[in-house]
Amino acid sequence: NEGAARHFKELLEDATAKGARVVVGGGSEGLVLEPTIVANVTPEMRIYNEESFGPVVTMIPVGSTDDAVRVANDTEYGLAAAVFSRDSALAESVAGQIESGICHINGATVHDEPQMPFGGVKHSGWGRFGGDAALDEFTELRWITVQDGSRQYPI
Repeated sequence: NEGAARHFKELLEDATAKGARVVVGGGSEGLVLEPTIVANVTPEMRIYNEESFGPVVTMIPVGSTDDAVRVANDTEYGLAAAVFSRDSALAESVAGQIESGICHINGATVHDEPQMPFGGVKHSGWGRFGGDAALDEFTELRWITVQDGSRQYPI
């Protein structure tokens, strides 16, 4: 809708005014927004913290693996994350440090399987659905008995 498109454009304008560079995309035709890549994003830019709900990827420069983990966790949200690496042990270590309900290694964050628990942490932490986790989230375990007729208790 117009509000979402306007929000997306405002985030891009704010980022570029503060030094980010649109690598590709950024345009629109009516309410259809081009897929966009924005480089050199910093915490001072609104797009760093605000969800755009638009077709955008931001690139944030980091100096080390620890810095990358810090940036990944520098958000109030935590639904899904992804780590890409040729080093499986390093990728698993990094994935274990990221504060998210789901973390994929060498795979996209848009991934869902019905038998797996789906949900996040922080402000994305409204429980889990999928598989056994859904049963735990959406049901209350109770024990109800019905006695029919008389029963002799040994007391």
